[in-house]
Amino acid sequence: MRISEGVEWALHCCGVLSALPSDKALPVARLAEYHGVPAAYLAKHMQALSRAGIVETVRGPRGGYRLARPPAFITVLEIVEAVDGDDPAFTCTEIRRRGPCAVKDPKLYAAPCGITAVMRDAETAWRSSLAEHTVADLAMHALYEAPRRQLADTAVWIQEVAR
Repeated sequence: MRISEGVEWALHCCGVLSALPSDKALPVARLAEYHGVPAAYLAKHMQALSRAGIVETVRGPRGGYRLARPPAFITVLEIVEAVDGDDPAFTCTEIRRRGPCAVKDPKLYAAPCGITAVMRDAETAWRSSLAEHTVADLAMHALYEAPRRQLADTAVWIQEVAR
């Protein structure tokens, strides 16, 4: 399973937005600047987060993005699904029904094969784990793990650019 680069960017942006006062917003160009990523590409992911109700847009000269809900109520799974979609990682194509030794009676293949069962279990566990973690958890982790200088610089930067 591969998660897109956009998911990483969206998660980091939500982490930064979680530090904003509730009446402030950050333009996508500033979020892109902060993370050193292309603004046009990031804008696409921010729009996906907006459609999913994770962030909201503030229009006008003081506009930009802010979280639509408190960080403790936005799960990592929601962000992953907003950016990458919610299609299953594995799709069984029933190749066991093909080839020279396949049994032609489809009723004999009523139960999913063992491979499908294992893959479904793994996906369920993966999604459950992502659903247990929130943007607030990520922000708290950053507070403990990020270099103090980076946290201080980020606080100053947010004060300067938040609208």
